[in-house]
Formats: sequence, C-alpha cells, structure tokens
Amino acid sequence: MTTATTEETKNVPQDVKEPVKDGADAVAETNNKQAENNDKKPAVAEKDDKVAAPAAPVEPPQPKFSVKKQNFDKDVVYLYQFSRTPVIPSMSPYCLKVETWLRLAGLKYENVDHKMKHRSKKGQLPFIELNGGEIADSTLIIKELSQKFGKDIDAALNQDQRNISHAMISMIENKLVWVITWWKTKTPENVIKGYKLNLQHALGTWVPNGVLNFLFKHSYSRKGLKKVKAQGIGVHKPDEILEFGQNDLKVLSDVLGDKLYFFGNEPSTLDVVAFANLAQLYFLDKDVECQLRDYLVDNFGNLVEHTNRIKERCFPDWEEMCKNLDLNSHLPKPPPVEEKPKEDGDKKAAENKNTEKEAKESSDEKGDGKKEGEKEPEDK
Repeated sequence: MTTATTEETKNVPQDVKEPVKDGADAVAETNNKQAENNDKKPAVAEKDDKVAAPAAPVEPPQPKFSVKKQNFDKDVVYLYQFSRTPVIPSMSPYCLKVETWLRLAGLKYENVDHKMKHRSKKGQLPFIELNGGEIADSTLIIKELSQKFGKDIDAALNQDQRNISHAMISMIENKLVWVITWWKTKTPENVIKGYKLNLQHALGTWVPNGVLNFLFKHSYSRKGLKKVKAQGIGVHKPDEILEFGQNDLKVLSDVLGDKLYFFGNEPSTLDVVAFANLAQLYFLDKDVECQLRDYLVDNFGNLVEHTNRIKERCFPDWEEMCKNLDLNSHLPKPPPVEEKPKEDGDKKAAENKNTEKEAKESSDEKGDGKKEGEKEPEDK
C-alpha cells in the first residue's frame, strides 16, 4: 500500500505536488486525483495572470555628473579655492580675482570647504562647478560666466578701453604677479608670518603646525623658485626683479590717475585684477619686511585708495571672514537651535529632593524610638 502510494505521488506534477505528511494523507491524495487536477488549472491560470501583469514602471537612475559636488543647486556657482587667512580672503591672486568678480557681478556662489585637497582636471585652483560641469582658470571662469548669465562688467567700455584693459591685465598677470611670487618663494617664512597662516586649519589636519610650517617652507620655496626661473623672472638679480615690480606699479598708478576706477565711476575687470594682486602686498602684516609693499604704500596713494575702495564695495564682511576664517560669510546662517526650557525638569528634581528629605526625617524620628510628646530621660 505504501509502495503504490509512493509511485502515485511521483506521478503528480511537481508544481502542484504538496508535501506528504503520512500514509493517510497519501491515500487521500490518490483518491482525490481528479480534484487535484482541477486545482491545477486555477494555479496555471494564476501563473498566466502573473506573466501577463504589466511590470511596475522603473524610475531611471539619477544621472551622475563628473563633479565633486553631486547635490548641487541649479545655476549656483561652486567655487574651489584656497582657505581663508586672518589678513586676506585668499593668498592666491587668482582665487581672489574670481571671488571679487562673482560679488561684483552679483551671482549666487558658494565656496566649497575642501581643505585644499582638490584641483581641477587641469591641476589648478581656482576652479568652479556649475550645473554639473567644471570650468578652470580664472580668466576662462569669468568669460564663461559672463556669457552664460549676461554679466559683462566691461560692457560699457569702448574698444580703446578694452585694448588698454587687455594690455594692463597682461602686464599684471604675466609680470607683476611673478615679482610677488618671487618674493613669496624666496622668503616662505615671511609668507607664514605675513598672512598669519594656520596650516593646521587650512589643511584640516591634526599634524602640528610646527611640522607643517617646516614642510611648507621647504616645499613651497623649492617648487616656487623652479616656477619663477622657468617663467624667466627668477634668473635676474633681486634688485632687478624689484625694479620690474616698481615699474609696473608706476604704470598702474599713472593709468588710474585721480579716477575712482580705471575707466570711470564703475569697476571693470581691470579693477578686479589689479585689486586681487595689490591686495597680496598691501594687506600683509606690517611687521613683515617687504620692499615692494613699502614702495607701494609710500609712492602710490591712489593705488592704496583703490585697493581699499574695492575691498569696501565687494567685501563688507572682510573682517568677519578673516577673523573667523569663514569661507561663506556672505551666505545667511541657519537660525540657532533653541534649547528646550528646563523648568519642568528643575521642578521635578526639586520635588524629588523634597520627597527624599521628608523620607529621611521620618526615618530619623523612628530611629530615636520616641513617641510624640515623650520627654527625654533625666540623668541621675
């Protein structure tokens, strides 16, 4: 009986076979074979229904952009630059140039606090990310943003003024900036003192500043001197290099004259570039020796006034950002989180304290073994 039952169980189609618990169940299963076959049809129909059911729509994956900040907002410029210093927003004239232009143009931007770990695909700072794309090089950044947002601060210039602007910017960024770079790389200890660098904060590391300062002096000087020699200015004598810088300052002063800005009452790209480079000298700590800075202050008052004028117009938060080393002092801060009042907790604690005190007093009375009104025994 058991053998027959087993053979019949084998003949049952696998997709409708149910577990055989005991012999009685097997016999019942054999006797009701037709019922099982009838049950099979709905199962197949159910299977067909499942196949015919339309698949749930699958949302396409979010596109991944080749940028470092994936959760960006549309048309917000994300600026990657050097960290703040206590005396100047950036010790890079190119970074300061871009941020100054962004403020003059009135574009929405946010500094990314990357602790100077990132570089553009070209290996440069500054660079920006906009709507999932990257733009590097300060000149190209300004050009691309001007075209996209229609923010040409040189729109009022005539062709002659544009030609002068181009020539002056070329002088600054191909000559004067290298004189300043030569001074920085020649005396890296003055860079640390002059800009009051806190490399531990700037790099976001726990390595002691003493170690970082030593490495900075060695690396910054070695790499920087190679660059200034490769550029050509570094092969000259120190007094010759200094004279190059002095001549450039005189040209800038002559072109500016007694005007508010180089081309009238409104700043242009030339004003931005001049400010970004002169600020590297003018805002150095006064206790640090720098001959070119002293020459600027002593001989070209109009350039000093121009530098302060751009600072006040574009960086009303200068003191705050330098004091707090805040990359985004221009952005509204979220309201502080309000602490819940502790009155209920203090009240409950006081009640518990009173309860404990009463319990203790009651315990002390019982320990005396006296009833209320009973007199103390007299000593005999």
